[in-house]
Amino acid sequence: MKLFIFLFLFSSSLFAQTEYPKDYFSPPLDIPMQLSGNFGELRPNHFHAGFDLKTMQKEGLKVHAVADGYVSRIKISTFGNGKAIYITHPNGFTSVYGHLLSANDAIEKYIRKSQYKEKSFEIELFLKPDELVVKKGQIIGFSGNTGASEGPHLHFEIRDTKTEKVINPLFFGFDKNIRDTKKPVISAVYVYPSDSKTTINHSKRPLLLNLSLQKDGSYLAEKVVSNGKIGFGITAFDYDDVSFNRNGVFKVQSFFNGKPNFGYQFDTYSFDEMRYVNALIDYSRYKTMDQRVQKLFMKNKYGLSIIKTDETNGIFSVLPNLASVCRIEVSDFYGNKMTVSIPIQYDLLSTIIDEEPIISKYFVKANKDSNFAKDNMSVFFPAGTFYDDFNLNFDVKNETLFLHDDTVAAHSNFTISIEDIKYSEAQRSKLFIGMIDGKKISYLPTFRKDSLFTAKSKTLGQFALVLDTVAPKINIAKPIEGKWLSEQKTIQLTISDSLSGIKSYNGYLNGNWILFEYDNKTKKITHNFSDGIVVEGANDLKVVVIDNVGNSSTFATRFFRSQKK
Repeated sequence: MKLFIFLFLFSSSLFAQTEYPKDYFSPPLDIPMQLSGNFGELRPNHFHAGFDLKTMQKEGLKVHAVADGYVSRIKISTFGNGKAIYITHPNGFTSVYGHLLSANDAIEKYIRKSQYKEKSFEIELFLKPDELVVKKGQIIGFSGNTGASEGPHLHFEIRDTKTEKVINPLFFGFDKNIRDTKKPVISAVYVYPSDSKTTINHSKRPLLLNLSLQKDGSYLAEKVVSNGKIGFGITAFDYDDVSFNRNGVFKVQSFFNGKPNFGYQFDTYSFDEMRYVNALIDYSRYKTMDQRVQKLFMKNKYGLSIIKTDETNGIFSVLPNLASVCRIEVSDFYGNKMTVSIPIQYDLLSTIIDEEPIISKYFVKANKDSNFAKDNMSVFFPAGTFYDDFNLNFDVKNETLFLHDDTVAAHSNFTISIEDIKYSEAQRSKLFIGMIDGKKISYLPTFRKDSLFTAKSKTLGQFALVLDTVAPKINIAKPIEGKWLSEQKTIQLTISDSLSGIKSYNGYLNGNWILFEYDNKTKKITHNFSDGIVVEGANDLKVVVIDNVGNSSTFATRFFRSQKK
Protein backbone atom coordinates (compact mmCIF):
# COMPACT_ATOMS: atom_id res chain seq x y z
CA MET A 1 0.00 0.00 0.00
CA LYS A 2 2.83 2.41 0.87
CA LEU A 3 4.50 1.65 -2.47
CA PHE A 4 1.26 2.36 -4.32
CA ILE A 5 0.83 5.69 -2.54
CA PHE A 6 4.46 6.65 -3.30
CA LEU A 7 4.10 5.83 -6.98
CA PHE A 8 0.83 7.75 -7.20
CA LEU A 9 2.26 10.84 -5.54
CA PHE A 10 5.51 10.65 -7.53
CA SER A 11 3.78 10.31 -10.89
CA SER A 12 1.14 12.94 -10.02
CA SER A 13 3.76 15.49 -9.01
CA LEU A 14 5.99 14.90 -12.02
CA PHE A 15 4.27 17.40 -14.24
CA ALA A 16 1.80 19.39 -12.15
CA GLN A 17 0.42 22.05 -14.48
CA THR A 18 -0.37 25.69 -13.81
CA GLU A 19 -3.73 26.92 -15.05
CA TYR A 20 -3.29 29.46 -17.84
CA PRO A 21 -6.00 31.63 -19.48
CA LYS A 22 -7.35 29.75 -22.52
CA ASP A 23 -9.28 32.46 -24.41
CA TYR A 24 -7.34 35.61 -23.60
CA PHE A 25 -4.92 35.63 -26.56
CA SER A 26 -5.82 35.57 -30.24
CA PRO A 27 -3.55 34.35 -33.07
CA PRO A 28 -0.96 36.91 -34.22
CA LEU A 29 -1.49 36.26 -37.96
CA ASP A 30 -4.55 36.38 -40.19
CA ILE A 31 -3.74 33.05 -41.86
CA PRO A 32 -4.38 29.61 -40.27
CA MET A 33 -1.74 28.69 -37.72
CA GLN A 34 0.95 26.33 -39.07
CA LEU A 35 4.18 25.51 -37.25
CA SER A 36 7.65 25.28 -38.71
CA GLY A 37 9.01 24.92 -35.17
CA ASN A 38 7.36 24.26 -31.83
CA PHE A 39 8.11 25.01 -28.19
CA GLY A 40 10.98 23.02 -26.69
CA GLU A 41 12.37 21.87 -30.00
CA LEU A 42 16.05 20.94 -29.77
CA ARG A 43 18.18 23.62 -31.42
CA PRO A 44 21.94 24.28 -31.47
CA ASN A 45 22.91 25.25 -27.90
CA HIS A 46 19.31 26.00 -26.86
CA PHE A 47 15.73 24.84 -26.60
CA HIS A 48 13.30 26.69 -28.83
CA ALA A 49 11.50 29.35 -26.79
CA GLY A 50 8.20 29.56 -28.67
CA PHE A 51 6.41 28.91 -31.95
CA ASP A 52 7.82 29.48 -35.41
CA LEU A 53 4.72 30.29 -37.44
CA LYS A 54 4.75 29.78 -41.20
CA THR A 55 4.06 32.87 -43.33
CA MET A 56 3.51 31.15 -46.71
CA GLN A 57 7.23 31.63 -47.46
CA LYS A 58 6.58 35.35 -47.78
CA GLU A 59 7.49 38.52 -45.91
CA GLY A 60 5.18 41.39 -45.13
CA LEU A 61 2.20 39.62 -43.55
CA LYS A 62 0.33 41.67 -40.96
CA VAL A 63 1.27 40.84 -37.37
CA HIS A 64 -1.35 41.61 -34.72
CA ALA A 65 -1.13 42.17 -30.98
CA VAL A 66 -2.61 39.05 -29.38
CA ALA A 67 -4.20 41.07 -26.55
CA ASP A 68 -4.40 44.56 -25.07
CA GLY A 69 -1.21 45.85 -23.51
CA TYR A 70 1.74 48.12 -24.13
CA VAL A 71 5.03 47.80 -26.01
CA SER A 72 7.46 47.23 -23.14
CA ARG A 73 10.61 46.37 -25.05
CA ILE A 74 12.00 46.68 -28.57
CA LYS A 75 15.17 44.95 -29.65
CA ILE A 76 16.76 45.40 -33.07
CA SER A 77 19.63 42.97 -33.67
CA THR A 78 21.50 41.50 -36.61
CA PHE A 79 21.34 38.08 -34.93
CA GLY A 80 18.84 36.23 -32.73
CA ASN A 81 15.26 37.39 -33.20
CA GLY A 82 16.28 40.26 -35.48
CA LYS A 83 13.65 42.97 -35.20
CA ALA A 84 11.55 42.02 -32.17
CA ILE A 85 8.65 43.64 -30.31
CA TYR A 86 7.60 42.73 -26.76
CA ILE A 87 4.07 43.51 -25.51
CA THR A 88 3.28 43.33 -21.80
CA HIS A 89 -0.33 42.44 -21.00
CA PRO A 90 -2.29 43.26 -17.83
CA ASN A 91 -2.85 39.54 -17.05
CA GLY A 92 0.82 39.02 -16.08
CA PHE A 93 2.19 37.72 -19.41
CA THR A 94 4.31 39.20 -22.20
CA SER A 95 4.06 38.27 -25.88
CA VAL A 96 7.09 38.42 -28.19
CA TYR A 97 7.15 38.82 -31.99
CA GLY A 98 10.48 38.15 -33.73
CA HIS A 99 12.16 38.28 -37.16
CA LEU A 100 9.91 41.19 -38.19
CA LEU A 101 10.43 43.00 -41.46
CA SER A 102 9.38 46.24 -39.81
CA ALA A 103 7.10 47.67 -37.16
CA ASN A 104 3.93 49.59 -37.92
CA ASP A 105 2.93 53.26 -37.60
CA ALA A 106 3.82 54.77 -34.23
CA ILE A 107 6.06 51.85 -33.23
CA GLU A 108 8.18 52.18 -36.38
CA LYS A 109 8.48 55.95 -35.88
CA TYR A 110 9.57 55.37 -32.28
CA ILE A 111 12.22 52.87 -33.41
CA ARG A 112 13.57 55.11 -36.15
CA LYS A 113 13.74 58.13 -33.84
CA SER A 114 15.66 56.08 -31.25
CA GLN A 115 18.10 54.73 -33.85
CA TYR A 116 18.96 58.24 -34.98
CA LYS A 117 19.27 59.40 -31.40
CA GLU A 118 21.68 56.57 -30.53
CA LYS A 119 23.27 56.58 -34.00
CA SER A 120 22.98 52.83 -34.20
CA PHE A 121 20.92 50.29 -36.15
CA GLU A 122 21.14 47.80 -33.28
CA ILE A 123 19.23 49.09 -30.26
CA GLU A 124 17.42 47.77 -27.20
CA LEU A 125 14.68 49.93 -25.70
CA PHE A 126 12.62 49.51 -22.52
CA LEU A 127 9.40 51.51 -22.55
CA LYS A 128 7.00 52.79 -19.91
CA PRO A 129 3.38 51.57 -19.82
CA ASP A 130 1.98 54.83 -21.22
CA GLU A 131 4.37 55.29 -24.17
CA LEU A 132 3.07 52.84 -26.80
CA VAL A 133 -0.29 51.37 -25.82
CA VAL A 134 -1.76 48.73 -28.15
CA LYS A 135 -5.15 47.05 -28.45
CA LYS A 136 -5.96 43.42 -29.17
CA GLY A 137 -5.86 42.78 -32.91
CA GLN A 138 -3.94 45.98 -33.69
CA ILE A 139 -1.33 45.68 -36.43
CA ILE A 140 2.03 46.10 -34.71
CA GLY A 141 4.32 45.08 -37.57
CA PHE A 142 4.95 42.89 -40.58
CA SER A 143 6.48 39.43 -40.71
CA GLY A 144 9.98 39.11 -42.07
CA ASN A 145 13.24 37.17 -42.13
CA THR A 146 15.54 39.31 -39.98
CA GLY A 147 18.18 38.16 -37.49
CA ALA A 148 19.14 34.48 -37.42
CA SER A 149 16.02 33.40 -39.31
CA GLU A 150 16.66 30.81 -42.02
CA GLY A 151 13.52 31.71 -43.97
CA PRO A 152 10.46 33.97 -43.71
CA HIS A 153 8.39 33.22 -40.60
CA LEU A 154 7.13 34.76 -37.37
CA HIS A 155 8.75 33.77 -34.09
CA PHE A 156 6.12 34.02 -31.34
CA GLU A 157 6.59 33.60 -27.59
CA ILE A 158 4.64 34.00 -24.38
CA ARG A 159 6.60 34.80 -21.21
CA ASP A 160 5.77 35.25 -17.57
CA THR A 161 6.26 38.99 -17.15
CA LYS A 162 7.80 38.81 -13.64
CA THR A 163 10.11 35.81 -14.07
CA GLU A 164 10.66 36.13 -17.85
CA LYS A 165 10.28 32.36 -18.11
CA VAL A 166 9.03 31.24 -21.51
CA ILE A 167 5.81 29.20 -21.52
CA ASN A 168 4.50 26.76 -24.11
CA PRO A 169 1.85 28.72 -26.07
CA LEU A 170 -0.30 25.60 -26.31
CA PHE A 171 -1.27 26.12 -22.65
CA PHE A 172 -3.01 29.37 -23.63
CA GLY A 173 -5.60 27.79 -25.91
CA PHE A 174 -3.63 27.83 -29.15
CA ASP A 175 -4.04 24.05 -29.27
CA LYS A 176 -7.50 24.78 -30.70
CA ASN A 177 -5.82 26.32 -33.76
CA ILE A 178 -3.68 23.26 -34.57
CA ARG A 179 -5.23 19.86 -35.25
CA ASP A 180 -3.10 16.89 -34.13
CA THR A 181 -4.29 13.29 -34.20
CA LYS A 182 -0.88 11.75 -34.92
CA LYS A 183 1.25 9.84 -32.45
CA PRO A 184 4.86 10.93 -31.86
CA VAL A 185 7.52 8.86 -33.58
CA ILE A 186 10.31 7.03 -31.74
CA SER A 187 12.81 6.46 -34.53
CA ALA A 188 15.66 4.96 -32.47
CA VAL A 189 16.48 3.65 -28.99
CA TYR A 190 20.04 3.49 -27.63
CA VAL A 191 21.41 1.83 -24.52
CA TYR A 192 24.45 3.30 -22.73
CA PRO A 193 26.89 1.68 -20.27
CA SER A 194 27.10 3.97 -17.25
CA ASP A 195 30.71 3.07 -16.41
CA SER A 196 33.73 1.23 -17.76
CA LYS A 197 32.82 -1.98 -15.86
CA THR A 198 29.50 -2.48 -17.64
CA THR A 199 29.07 -4.66 -20.70
CA ILE A 200 25.91 -4.55 -22.82
CA ASN A 201 25.27 -7.27 -25.40
CA HIS A 202 29.03 -7.96 -25.58
CA SER A 203 29.83 -4.23 -25.96
CA LYS A 204 31.23 -1.52 -23.71
CA ARG A 205 29.99 1.18 -26.08
CA PRO A 206 26.50 2.63 -26.61
CA LEU A 207 24.34 0.39 -28.80
CA LEU A 208 21.42 0.98 -31.13
CA LEU A 209 18.61 -1.46 -30.32
CA ASN A 210 16.44 -3.12 -32.96
CA LEU A 211 12.72 -2.28 -32.65
CA SER A 212 9.73 -4.44 -33.59
CA LEU A 213 6.29 -2.94 -34.18
CA GLN A 214 3.58 -4.66 -32.17
CA LYS A 215 -0.09 -5.19 -33.07
CA ASP A 216 -1.22 -2.51 -30.61
CA GLY A 217 1.03 0.09 -32.31
CA SER A 218 3.73 0.09 -29.63
CA TYR A 219 7.34 -1.08 -30.09
CA LEU A 220 9.29 -3.89 -28.49
CA ALA A 221 13.08 -3.48 -28.41
CA GLU A 222 15.57 -6.30 -28.57
CA LYS A 223 16.62 -7.69 -25.20
CA VAL A 224 19.37 -5.90 -23.30
CA VAL A 225 21.77 -8.30 -21.57
CA SER A 226 24.07 -6.55 -19.13
CA ASN A 227 25.94 -6.87 -15.85
CA GLY A 228 26.07 -3.32 -14.50
CA LYS A 229 24.50 0.11 -14.66
CA ILE A 230 22.86 1.31 -17.86
CA GLY A 231 20.85 4.23 -19.25
CA PHE A 232 18.73 4.77 -22.33
CA GLY A 233 18.39 7.41 -25.02
CA ILE A 234 15.91 8.01 -27.82
CA THR A 235 15.52 9.96 -31.02
CA ALA A 236 11.95 11.13 -31.34
CA PHE A 237 9.86 13.73 -33.14
CA ASP A 238 6.25 14.68 -33.65
CA TYR A 239 3.89 15.63 -36.48
CA ASP A 240 0.59 17.48 -36.42
CA ASP A 241 -2.15 17.28 -39.04
CA VAL A 242 -1.52 20.63 -40.72
CA SER A 243 2.17 21.57 -40.68
CA PHE A 244 3.71 18.57 -42.49
CA ASN A 245 7.13 18.91 -40.90
CA ARG A 246 8.92 17.34 -37.95
CA ASN A 247 8.53 19.06 -34.62
CA GLY A 248 9.94 18.40 -31.17
CA VAL A 249 8.15 16.15 -28.69
CA PHE A 250 6.19 17.49 -25.72
CA LYS A 251 6.67 14.86 -23.01
CA VAL A 252 9.04 11.93 -22.37
CA GLN A 253 8.79 9.52 -19.43
CA SER A 254 10.73 6.32 -18.65
CA PHE A 255 9.69 3.61 -16.19
CA PHE A 256 11.75 0.84 -14.59
CA ASN A 257 9.62 -2.15 -13.67
CA GLY A 258 6.58 0.12 -13.70
CA LYS A 259 8.09 2.84 -11.53
CA PRO A 260 8.61 6.30 -13.15
CA ASN A 261 12.25 7.25 -12.85
CA PHE A 262 13.14 9.92 -15.41
CA GLY A 263 11.03 12.33 -17.45
CA TYR A 264 10.56 15.83 -18.75
CA GLN A 265 7.80 17.93 -20.25
CA PHE A 266 8.30 21.08 -22.29
CA ASP A 267 6.00 23.46 -20.44
CA THR A 268 8.11 26.35 -19.09
CA TYR A 269 11.75 27.18 -18.37
CA SER A 270 14.12 30.12 -18.05
CA PHE A 271 16.68 31.42 -20.52
CA ASP A 272 19.43 30.50 -18.05
CA GLU A 273 18.53 26.84 -18.67
CA MET A 274 18.65 26.95 -22.47
CA ARG A 275 22.20 25.64 -22.86
CA TYR A 276 21.33 22.48 -20.90
CA VAL A 277 20.11 21.11 -24.22
CA ASN A 278 23.75 20.03 -24.64
CA ALA A 279 23.53 17.97 -21.44
CA LEU A 280 20.18 16.43 -22.38
CA ILE A 281 21.38 15.15 -25.74
CA ASP A 282 24.28 12.86 -26.60
CA TYR A 283 26.40 15.83 -27.60
CA SER A 284 29.27 13.81 -29.07
CA ARG A 285 26.94 11.85 -31.36
CA TYR A 286 25.24 15.07 -32.41
CA LYS A 287 28.55 16.67 -33.36
CA THR A 288 29.93 13.64 -35.18
CA MET A 289 26.76 12.20 -36.75
CA ASP A 290 24.23 15.06 -36.63
CA GLN A 291 21.81 12.92 -34.57
CA ARG A 292 20.12 14.39 -31.50
CA VAL A 293 19.69 11.47 -29.08
CA GLN A 294 17.80 12.57 -25.96
CA LYS A 295 19.41 10.91 -22.96
CA LEU A 296 17.00 9.62 -20.31
CA PHE A 297 19.61 9.60 -17.55
CA MET A 298 22.15 11.86 -15.82
CA LYS A 299 25.57 10.76 -14.59
CA ASN A 300 25.88 14.13 -12.85
CA LYS A 301 22.74 16.13 -12.05
CA TYR A 302 22.36 19.40 -13.90
CA GLY A 303 19.97 22.29 -13.40
CA LEU A 304 17.31 21.77 -16.07
CA SER A 305 14.08 22.37 -14.17
CA ILE A 306 11.79 20.42 -16.52
CA ILE A 307 13.51 17.14 -15.60
CA LYS A 308 11.78 15.08 -12.91
CA THR A 309 13.64 12.03 -11.66
CA ASP A 310 13.97 9.67 -8.71
CA GLU A 311 17.14 8.87 -6.80
CA THR A 312 18.53 6.80 -9.70
CA ASN A 313 18.66 9.75 -12.11
CA GLY A 314 17.52 7.36 -14.83
CA ILE A 315 20.36 4.87 -14.40
CA PHE A 316 19.23 1.24 -14.10
CA SER A 317 21.12 -1.33 -12.02
CA VAL A 318 20.89 -4.71 -13.75
CA LEU A 319 20.85 -7.32 -10.99
CA PRO A 320 21.17 -11.14 -10.99
CA ASN A 321 18.02 -13.26 -10.83
CA LEU A 322 15.78 -10.32 -11.71
CA ALA A 323 14.22 -9.87 -15.15
CA SER A 324 13.39 -6.20 -15.66
CA VAL A 325 11.60 -4.00 -18.17
CA CYS A 326 12.19 -0.39 -19.12
CA ARG A 327 9.19 1.35 -20.69
CA ILE A 328 9.56 4.67 -22.47
CA GLU A 329 6.54 6.79 -23.29
CA VAL A 330 6.62 9.79 -25.64
CA SER A 331 3.49 11.97 -25.74
CA ASP A 332 2.32 15.11 -27.49
CA PHE A 333 0.24 17.91 -25.98
CA TYR A 334 -2.95 16.32 -27.27
CA GLY A 335 -2.40 13.00 -25.48
CA ASN A 336 -1.26 10.99 -28.48
CA LYS A 337 1.32 8.53 -27.16
CA MET A 338 3.99 6.15 -28.46
CA THR A 339 5.51 3.47 -26.22
CA VAL A 340 8.55 1.23 -26.46
CA SER A 341 9.31 -1.62 -24.03
CA ILE A 342 12.83 -2.90 -23.46
CA PRO A 343 13.39 -6.27 -21.73
CA ILE A 344 16.51 -6.36 -19.53
CA GLN A 345 18.38 -9.41 -18.28
CA TYR A 346 21.49 -9.91 -16.16
CA ASP A 347 24.38 -11.97 -17.49
CA LEU A 348 28.19 -11.88 -17.42
CA LEU A 349 28.89 -11.62 -21.13
CA SER A 350 32.33 -11.52 -22.64
CA THR A 351 33.41 -8.23 -24.18
CA ILE A 352 33.73 -8.26 -27.95
CA ILE A 353 33.55 -4.52 -28.57
CA ASP A 354 35.74 -2.64 -26.10
CA GLU A 355 35.55 0.99 -25.04
CA GLU A 356 36.81 3.76 -27.27
CA PRO A 357 40.59 3.98 -26.76
CA ILE A 358 41.77 6.83 -24.54
CA ILE A 359 44.92 8.57 -25.74
CA SER A 360 44.77 11.64 -23.53
CA LYS A 361 47.27 12.37 -20.76
CA TYR A 362 44.94 14.81 -19.00
CA PHE A 363 41.73 14.39 -17.01
CA VAL A 364 39.09 17.01 -16.21
CA LYS A 365 36.75 16.63 -13.25
CA ALA A 366 33.56 18.55 -13.95
CA ASN A 367 33.09 19.77 -10.37
CA LYS A 368 36.64 21.08 -9.85
CA ASP A 369 38.78 23.88 -11.27
CA SER A 370 41.34 22.73 -13.87
CA ASN A 371 44.33 24.53 -15.29
CA PHE A 372 46.64 23.27 -18.06
CA ALA A 373 49.68 25.01 -19.53
CA LYS A 374 52.38 24.35 -22.09
CA ASP A 375 54.94 26.69 -23.60
CA ASN A 376 53.33 30.13 -23.91
CA MET A 377 49.71 28.95 -23.81
CA SER A 378 47.30 27.92 -21.05
CA VAL A 379 43.64 27.24 -20.36
CA PHE A 380 41.58 27.54 -17.19
CA PHE A 381 38.33 25.61 -16.69
CA PRO A 382 36.29 26.80 -13.67
CA ALA A 383 34.33 24.15 -11.77
CA GLY A 384 31.05 23.52 -13.54
CA THR A 385 32.33 24.28 -17.04
CA PHE A 386 31.46 20.75 -18.17
CA TYR A 387 28.59 18.37 -17.41
CA ASP A 388 30.69 15.21 -16.92
CA ASP A 389 34.29 14.20 -16.22
CA PHE A 390 36.31 13.43 -19.34
CA ASN A 391 39.79 12.78 -20.71
CA LEU A 392 41.13 15.96 -22.29
CA ASN A 393 43.38 16.11 -25.34
CA PHE A 394 45.64 19.10 -24.72
CA ASP A 395 48.74 20.17 -26.65
CA VAL A 396 50.58 23.11 -28.18
CA LYS A 397 52.09 22.65 -31.63
CA ASN A 398 53.07 25.04 -34.40
CA GLU A 399 51.92 28.09 -32.40
CA THR A 400 48.44 26.55 -32.04
CA LEU A 401 46.64 25.47 -28.88
CA PHE A 402 44.95 22.11 -29.42
CA LEU A 403 42.14 21.95 -26.89
CA HIS A 404 40.31 18.68 -27.46
CA ASP A 405 37.49 19.16 -30.03
CA ASP A 406 33.86 20.14 -30.08
CA THR A 407 32.55 16.69 -29.17
CA VAL A 408 32.50 17.64 -25.48
CA ALA A 409 30.00 20.34 -24.54
CA ALA A 410 30.99 23.25 -22.33
CA HIS A 411 28.17 24.88 -20.38
CA SER A 412 29.98 28.08 -19.45
CA ASN A 413 33.01 30.11 -20.44
CA PHE A 414 36.59 28.97 -19.93
CA THR A 415 39.64 31.20 -20.32
CA ILE A 416 42.43 30.88 -22.87
CA SER A 417 45.71 32.75 -22.33
CA ILE A 418 48.50 33.19 -24.86
CA GLU A 419 51.78 35.01 -24.25
CA ASP A 420 53.04 36.65 -27.45
CA ILE A 421 56.68 35.81 -28.14
CA LYS A 422 56.77 36.66 -31.83
CA TYR A 423 55.29 40.02 -32.80
CA SER A 424 56.49 43.61 -32.39
CA GLU A 425 54.75 46.07 -30.08
CA ALA A 426 53.17 47.80 -33.07
CA GLN A 427 51.79 44.52 -34.40
CA ARG A 428 50.29 43.52 -31.04
CA SER A 429 47.51 46.07 -31.44
CA LYS A 430 46.34 44.03 -34.43
CA LEU A 431 46.39 40.64 -32.70
CA PHE A 432 43.44 38.63 -31.45
CA ILE A 433 42.82 35.09 -30.26
CA GLY A 434 41.02 33.21 -32.97
CA MET A 435 39.33 29.82 -33.07
CA ILE A 436 40.74 27.84 -35.98
CA ASP A 437 38.53 25.42 -37.94
CA GLY A 438 40.40 24.45 -41.08
CA LYS A 439 40.67 27.64 -43.11
CA LYS A 440 37.94 29.36 -41.10
CA ILE A 441 39.01 31.75 -38.33
CA SER A 442 36.46 32.97 -35.77
CA TYR A 443 37.18 36.07 -33.73
CA LEU A 444 37.06 35.83 -29.92
CA PRO A 445 36.77 39.12 -28.00
CA THR A 446 40.34 39.49 -26.75
CA PHE A 447 41.79 41.34 -23.77
CA ARG A 448 45.45 42.37 -23.87
CA LYS A 449 47.82 43.32 -21.07
CA ASP A 450 51.32 43.99 -22.40
CA SER A 451 52.25 40.77 -24.23
CA LEU A 452 49.56 38.56 -22.63
CA PHE A 453 46.35 37.96 -24.52
CA THR A 454 43.26 36.34 -22.98
CA ALA A 455 39.86 35.37 -24.35
CA LYS A 456 36.84 33.35 -23.27
CA SER A 457 35.14 30.55 -25.16
CA LYS A 458 32.32 28.05 -24.68
CA THR A 459 33.58 25.77 -27.45
CA LEU A 460 36.58 23.44 -27.42
CA GLY A 461 38.84 23.31 -30.47
CA GLN A 462 42.01 24.90 -31.83
CA PHE A 463 43.12 28.42 -30.91
CA ALA A 464 45.96 30.74 -31.93
CA LEU A 465 47.04 34.35 -32.02
CA VAL A 466 45.98 35.85 -35.35
CA LEU A 467 47.43 39.00 -36.92
CA ASP A 468 44.91 41.12 -38.79
CA THR A 469 46.26 44.06 -40.79
CA VAL A 470 43.70 43.86 -43.59
CA ALA A 471 41.03 46.55 -43.69
CA PRO A 472 37.35 45.68 -44.25
CA LYS A 473 35.90 45.78 -47.76
CA ILE A 474 33.11 48.10 -48.93
CA ASN A 475 31.53 47.48 -52.32
CA ILE A 476 28.61 48.84 -54.30
CA ALA A 477 26.99 46.84 -57.07
CA LYS A 478 26.73 49.77 -59.49
CA PRO A 479 28.81 52.95 -59.12
CA ILE A 480 26.71 56.02 -58.35
CA GLU A 481 29.40 58.69 -58.59
CA GLY A 482 27.91 61.72 -60.34
CA LYS A 483 24.61 60.00 -61.13
CA TRP A 484 21.03 61.05 -60.49
CA LEU A 485 19.21 58.67 -58.14
CA SER A 486 15.80 60.35 -58.23
CA GLU A 487 13.94 57.09 -58.89
CA GLN A 488 15.75 55.00 -56.29
CA LYS A 489 14.23 54.44 -52.87
CA THR A 490 17.43 53.15 -51.25
CA ILE A 491 21.21 52.99 -51.39
CA GLN A 492 22.77 49.59 -50.73
CA LEU A 493 26.38 48.52 -50.17
CA THR A 494 28.10 45.28 -49.22
CA ILE A 495 30.55 45.25 -46.31
CA SER A 496 32.79 42.38 -45.20
CA ASP A 497 35.90 41.52 -43.23
CA SER A 498 37.91 38.33 -43.70
CA LEU A 499 39.56 37.97 -40.25
CA SER A 500 38.52 39.72 -37.04
CA GLY A 501 35.09 40.72 -38.34
CA ILE A 502 33.21 44.00 -38.44
CA LYS A 503 32.92 45.94 -35.20
CA SER A 504 31.10 49.01 -36.45
CA TYR A 505 29.83 50.74 -39.56
CA ASN A 506 28.57 54.30 -39.92
CA GLY A 507 27.15 56.23 -42.84
CA TYR A 508 27.07 60.00 -43.33
CA LEU A 509 25.10 62.05 -45.83
CA ASN A 510 26.31 65.62 -46.22
CA GLY A 511 28.03 65.26 -42.86
CA ASN A 512 24.92 63.97 -41.05
CA TRP A 513 24.78 60.45 -39.61
CA ILE A 514 22.30 58.24 -41.47
CA LEU A 515 20.77 54.90 -40.63
CA PHE A 516 22.00 51.86 -42.55
CA GLU A 517 20.18 48.61 -41.79
CA TYR A 518 22.53 45.61 -41.77
CA ASP A 519 21.55 42.14 -42.97
CA ASN A 520 24.05 39.62 -41.61
CA LYS A 521 22.95 36.91 -44.06
CA THR A 522 23.74 38.97 -47.17
CA LYS A 523 26.36 41.32 -45.61
CA LYS A 524 24.45 44.25 -47.11
CA ILE A 525 23.71 47.63 -45.53
CA THR A 526 20.75 49.65 -46.80
CA HIS A 527 19.73 53.28 -46.33
CA ASN A 528 16.17 54.31 -47.11
CA PHE A 529 15.76 57.80 -48.56
CA SER A 530 12.38 58.06 -46.79
CA ASP A 531 14.34 58.92 -43.61
CA GLY A 532 14.45 62.44 -45.03
CA ILE A 533 18.17 63.17 -44.73
CA VAL A 534 18.84 63.38 -48.46
CA VAL A 535 18.68 66.89 -49.97
CA GLU A 536 17.75 68.33 -53.33
CA GLY A 537 20.61 68.22 -55.81
CA ALA A 538 24.11 67.13 -54.82
CA ASN A 539 24.65 64.74 -51.90
CA ASP A 540 27.95 63.58 -50.43
CA LEU A 541 27.92 60.03 -49.03
CA LYS A 542 30.60 58.59 -46.75
CA VAL A 543 30.60 55.13 -45.16
CA VAL A 544 33.21 54.12 -42.56
CA VAL A 545 33.66 50.45 -41.55
CA ILE A 546 35.96 49.37 -38.69
CA ASP A 547 36.93 45.79 -37.79
CA ASN A 548 37.51 44.34 -34.31
CA VAL A 549 41.21 45.26 -34.17
CA GLY A 550 40.81 48.80 -35.49
CA ASN A 551 41.49 48.48 -39.22
CA SER A 552 39.16 50.81 -41.10
CA SER A 553 37.93 51.50 -44.62
CA THR A 554 36.10 54.51 -46.03
CA PHE A 555 33.81 54.67 -49.03
CA ALA A 556 33.04 58.15 -50.39
CA THR A 557 31.01 59.29 -53.38
CA ARG A 558 28.75 62.09 -54.60
CA PHE A 559 25.37 61.57 -56.22
CA PHE A 560 22.43 63.74 -57.19
CA ARG A 561 18.79 63.42 -56.35
CA SER A 562 15.65 65.38 -57.09
CA GLN A 563 12.95 65.38 -54.44
CA LYS A 564 10.38 66.93 -56.77
CA LYS A 565 7.60 64.72 -58.10
